[in-house]
Amino acid sequence: MIPYDRHIPYNTLPPLPPASELYKDEEVLDKLMLSSRRLAELKGLASTLPNQSIFVNTIALREAKASSAVENIFTTDDELYRALSCQEGEIQEGPAKEVLHYREALWKGYQDIDRNKVITLGTVIDIYREVKRVHDGIRPYQAEIVIKKRGWGSLVADTVYTPPRGKGVVEKMMADLLEFMNDDVKYPIDTLLKMAMAHYQFEAIHPFRDGNGRTGRILCILYLIQKHLLDLPVIYLSAYILRNKDEYFQSLGNVTGSRDWKHWILYMLETVSQTAEYTIDKIFRIRSLMDKTSRIIGESKLSISRLSLPKLFEQPYIRPKNLLSDRIKSVNTAKKYLSELESLGLLAKQKLGKEFVWFNVELMNILSDQE
Repeated sequence: MIPYDRHIPYNTLPPLPPASELYKDEEVLDKLMLSSRRLAELKGLASTLPNQSIFVNTIALREAKASSAVENIFTTDDELYRALSCQEGEIQEGPAKEVLHYREALWKGYQDIDRNKVITLGTVIDIYREVKRVHDGIRPYQAEIVIKKRGWGSLVADTVYTPPRGKGVVEKMMADLLEFMNDDVKYPIDTLLKMAMAHYQFEAIHPFRDGNGRTGRILCILYLIQKHLLDLPVIYLSAYILRNKDEYFQSLGNVTGSRDWKHWILYMLETVSQTAEYTIDKIFRIRSLMDKTSRIIGESKLSISRLSLPKLFEQPYIRPKNLLSDRIKSVNTAKKYLSELESLGLLAKQKLGKEFVWFNVELMNILSDQE
């Protein structure tokens, strides 16, 4: 093992995979079995839903909020849902907008993988650009990026890590990482183990000026989809990471400082296990709410029986125009239906800007972190 100096660019970052004796023991294998089983349960449950996309937007939004909070970008649920309901150009830059950028990056990456079937450097750069809303790519080799204890680039904080630097260095490391992730013949390692290893390696390479943490966590979710452990991004990994943020960063640092792969992999497997279980609970509760809503609508004598139920669950805030379809052709008809739902206690109305928006309070409560 070459001694690591946090003040010097980590150009000696070892390629993947690490030696198996650093992580492959009974404790890891037991945790791997549990995580795999829970993830398979989540995939199976999601596949029984009449329309998985109903849950994707809501769960992806929670993932976006939590992943941004890991990077100290905080927004309230109310601010977030207000931003989500606004039309283009109505919201200012700020924490809520940053969270929505994350969700858009997740979808952009999903579309790239669905098209290419592998994770490419172009996909990674696309995700980063959506997260940060910039047009650059891999950081230039002359950029002297360092990671400080209390943030990025602070002159008063201690340096905790200096990522690789040099002409072509980051590009070569990223090429090796993507080969490791995509080539299961050359690297026949369990997908969840590879995900954990790849996530560390990506954060250690630190290929972009900023936004590496959020980009890396999106890649974890997309990797599970690429390897068919999930069909859609319906898992909420950042919830666990946010609640255990100190351990997350400490475990990352321990791989760098002492090659402690075992505890890092155990941490990431626990992240998958806990968040799969958490997401399963969310899906059951949202599905139960949908059933109750459908029953109440069916028992009512109002005209809303023509309404498409999934539209009420795509996001917590609903604009009248969101309901427009072949069956609902005018905004006035949509407003009428929303008012009828409000009269049944299924929605609440609030004025945002110059118009009224209806929101699904019970759905917001299910999605809330404070439960």
